[in-house]
Amino acid sequence: MKMNKQLVLIIPSYNSAKTIKDLVDQIFRLYPDMLVLVVDDSSPDGTARIVRQLQKMYKNLQLLVRPSKGGRGTAVIEGLKHILPNKNITVFGEIDADLSHLPQELDRLIEAAEKYDVVIGSRYLPGSQIIGWPILRKLFSPLANIWARLLLGVPISDYTNGYRLYRRRVIEALDFTQISSQGFAVLSEMIYQIYRTGFTIGEVPTTFVFHMRQQSSFSLSEIKEAFLTVVKIKIHYWKKIRLVGAFCGKILQKPQSHIQDPSESSFGVSRYRNRAG
Repeated sequence: MKMNKQLVLIIPSYNSAKTIKDLVDQIFRLYPDMLVLVVDDSSPDGTARIVRQLQKMYKNLQLLVRPSKGGRGTAVIEGLKHILPNKNITVFGEIDADLSHLPQELDRLIEAAEKYDVVIGSRYLPGSQIIGWPILRKLFSPLANIWARLLLGVPISDYTNGYRLYRRRVIEALDFTQISSQGFAVLSEMIYQIYRTGFTIGEVPTTFVFHMRQQSSFSLSEIKEAFLTVVKIKIHYWKKIRLVGAFCGKILQKPQSHIQDPSESSFGVSRYRNRAG
């Protein structure tokens, strides 16, 4: 599929010196006119230095260096805000820097983006494949996603895979000031906010490749935090709904009248609400 500068691919990176060149080379070999933004958290392994060298080869490669490690989620958010003023960009994408995601599958996401406002490369659809995951991750990740769906109600199978495309109107509508999660939890919070706003969300099968250099051990605190984060997201937006509803009620209420609290109409209704039950 022919690509141009209407799409930007954001790569959040930290200590990605071993993979960043291979990833960037693959992307530009497939899509020579695409805009690519690497957001690096001042990696001590010299990732930013490698990207600067690559900029001599690729005119559409940009680099945003943050002063310290802030996590994957906030790196993507910084990248989105950095590119948003560029009105030529109509689709915003994200991909991991460690070669977990295959650039050659991007066409599949782009095709689906013609129909949906957001497209997610899901690891849990028929036709998807996960390569190299340890047994504990194979057990934990699906359970965490089922838990997220039960609590947040977004009818998707993969809340935390960072291979996504967003149409411009989605990014413009996002309230970044409300996002309080860190790391990969930002992905869950963003999709929850997007769903509540009423945008359409689609998923396509993807191949996820696990590398030994990635974090492979689990701790009880990590598992606990993964489940509690979803609860925190739900509570955070539930409080927001109550506050907005109360405020609207005070404005619309007339003396000695009984006007129904309009909080339920404070947000757009998602097209998926009927399907989600």
